[in-house]
Amino acid sequence: MTRGDLRAALRVTKALADAQRVRILMMLQKSELCVCQIVEVLGLAPSTVSKHLSILAAADLVVSRKKGRWAYYRLPDSAAGARPQPPLDWLGKALKDDPQMRADREKLAAVVARRPEDLCREQRATA
Repeated sequence: MTRGDLRAALRVTKALADAQRVRILMMLQKSELCVCQIVEVLGLAPSTVSKHLSILAAADLVVSRKKGRWAYYRLPDSAAGARPQPPLDWLGKALKDDPQMRADREKLAAVVARRPEDLCREQRATA
């Protein structure tokens, strides 16, 4: 293992050592999400969610794109080799029946039924 490999492994373990970041990864398993959608499900401040997303991005566990004023996140393509597939597969299996993950899936289903632009505007208006 090289020094770079060790640092990369530590970034991944750091990213996976927080419940909110694991919840974000589980939400992103199905599709790309706007930051406002993640904020809505987690019930956290946008700045807190952004910090979690930056840690996940530093570990190469998520990638982002901008569309106008909105930022969207997704898991990287596994073909690109950046995605540590075994840990994410293990998490998905280990947490499949977890009550928090089940609640997140239910809430996410309602959130993705709405337009992200509308959701973001509502969040800004109440902030």
